[in-house]
This record gives sequence, structure tokens and C-alpha cells, in this order.
Amino acid sequence: MRFQTVAYLRVSSVDQNVDRQVEAVGQVDKTFTDRISGSSREERTALAEMIDYVREGDTIRVAAMDRLARSVIDLSQIVQQCTAKGVSVEFVAEGLTFAQGKENPYAEFALHMLGSVAQLERSLIRERQRQGIALARTKRTYRGRTAVLTPEQVATARYQLTQKISKAQIARDLGVSRSALYDALGQQGAYAVKPAHRPPMAGGAKEVKLPLGDDATLS
Repeated sequence: MRFQTVAYLRVSSVDQNVDRQVEAVGQVDKTFTDRISGSSREERTALAEMIDYVREGDTIRVAAMDRLARSVIDLSQIVQQCTAKGVSVEFVAEGLTFAQGKENPYAEFALHMLGSVAQLERSLIRERQRQGIALARTKRTYRGRTAVLTPEQVATARYQLTQKISKAQIARDLGVSRSALYDALGQQGAYAVKPAHRPPMAGGAKEVKLPLGDDATLS
């Protein structure tokens, strides 16, 4: 029986390309690609197909650890699931290969350490993004989310609430998230009501308020 080498590729959206990963894994017999931003394993259909496809003696080649999993727990579980089938898992960037029956304390240690570093890096990126948004808001350069519901839709949602229809159902009917519906109903975020500004008087004239008593009259 001829053993196969398969590659697993993952990008966060359909707009991203996998060229760098393809180059990293080199020539393989078959490729499985997930294009998804979510971290849930249930959403990664190509990963499930690959694990079901490989047989004892095969090798899974991945460009880097963070392409196979986004958490240390998932990374360990996937590697253990594959090696339990007699399949080797090779990480190109890290230069590590895991295989059943081949104890390698350094590789096990590196698996947890490198996975932890990748997770820490993602946390730092998210923190920098939050700090950048906060800084932009102080400079009034961050616009936030735009409104996704029209005034008519908001009015319809308010009416449905009076008919004892749940907010979750209304959000589904309108095709928006519950948070977007809550913002619209609560006039928050993009739906906040801005105070009206009176236009300036013509000719630069100023409005003068006259003190009128109870018996004052204007002629």
C-alpha cells in the first residue's frame, strides 16, 4: 500500500489566498482547505474530511501550528486524534513531526509552548486592536457600526413587541443580530438620536428674548 502525504490549509476568509501555505507544504498527494473565520472545529468541514480520509502510515503536513488549530487544547486534541490512527503530523514552520509510538519529549514540550505563544500573540493583537479603537474614539476618528435597520423596520419591530413577539424572533425575521436590534430599539450606537440644531438666522441677526409679564401685550 502506498502511503499518502496530504496538506491542510486554512485561511480566515474567502478573500485570502493560500499561496504561501501551498508553497510551504510543497508537493502533496491531496489538499484540504478551510476558508472560515470561526474557531469552532464543527465549522471546519475540510479538517473533518481530512481526518476521516487519512489512513495508517499517511502524513498530514501543515504550514504552521496556527493553521491547524487556534488554541492549545484543539491543537493537542487534533494531533492526538491523528497519531492515534497511525498518522504522522508535520509542522513545516516549527520543524516538528508527531507520530504514534515515537516518543519525543522535546516535541511534546514544543507543541504546548509554541501553541501557547501563538495563542498569546492572538491575544496581544486583539488587545492592540482594542487600544487602537479606544484611541481613535478619543480623536473622533472611529465611526463605529453603521445602522442596518431602516426607521420603518424599527417601527415594525416596536409594533411586534406590543404583539408579544420575542426580540429573538423579531431579529431573525429582520435578518439581523439581536445586539443590532437592541441598539435600534434602545436608540444606541448608530441609532442614537442626535439633538436638532436650529439654523442660524439670516443676516447674522441674533434672537432676542423679551421679558413678558403676565399683563404684557404686543402690538
